[in-house]
Amino acid sequence: MKLLLVLGSDKTYDTLSLFFGHLGFELIRYRHIQKAMDNIDEIDPSGIIISAKDFPRHWKIMSAFVRHGRNKDQCPIIILKGDSFSKDEYEKANLLDINSLASESLEDPVELEEIKKFMISPSSETTAKTAKINKCSKFSFIFSNPHNEKIVTGKIKGISYKGISFEPDHPYLTEKIMKNTQISNCSLRSENNFFSPVCLLRQKGITVYLEFFSFPGSEEDILVKLL
Repeated sequence: MKLLLVLGSDKTYDTLSLFFGHLGFELIRYRHIQKAMDNIDEIDPSGIIISAKDFPRHWKIMSAFVRHGRNKDQCPIIILKGDSFSKDEYEKANLLDINSLASESLEDPVELEEIKKFMISPSSETTAKTAKINKCSKFSFIFSNPHNEKIVTGKIKGISYKGISFEPDHPYLTEKIMKNTQISNCSLRSENNFFSPVCLLRQKGITVYLEFFSFPGSEEDILVKLL
């Protein structure tokens, strides 16, 4: 599934990348509306997210262009709105068959789930879940809390070349680890392959997300092939 992101903010991209990357999406980013429009047929995205904050006028042009050949069921469009998004803009979004609006900050988990709902159809969600379960079952993962060296075990809920969504068996062991903390003692295993990535804790909760920061030697290349 290809998700087209048209936005200028690196922070917004990082948030979307963390959320969608481990769900099996291929993220394609453009910083220029015209280039995105020129390549829309070649990309053939499953969904599009456009920042109205970064492109306050041109998001409407691109949305109209996309809707000329793709309806809201074929290609959902999500608009990220800034603080200056007016009532008139809401009306235009409705006329353009925009699927949903969300704040540019993407700090509300409910809004992220709303975006996910539109981007994953029931059939593709089943396929994605099956693929994810099959992929995750091949791997096991543990790491040690960098503050007290206690071992954290659990289940892998999603994995990609960028990182791991991980559900600790004992969540209290990760409660005091701050976001963006570097975790050096990690062990990832797949059958006869062992990896020792250095990770960054990017998201906390019942499920945590650890981004791969570095690998020794050629381990990263081997992992990518396994995925």
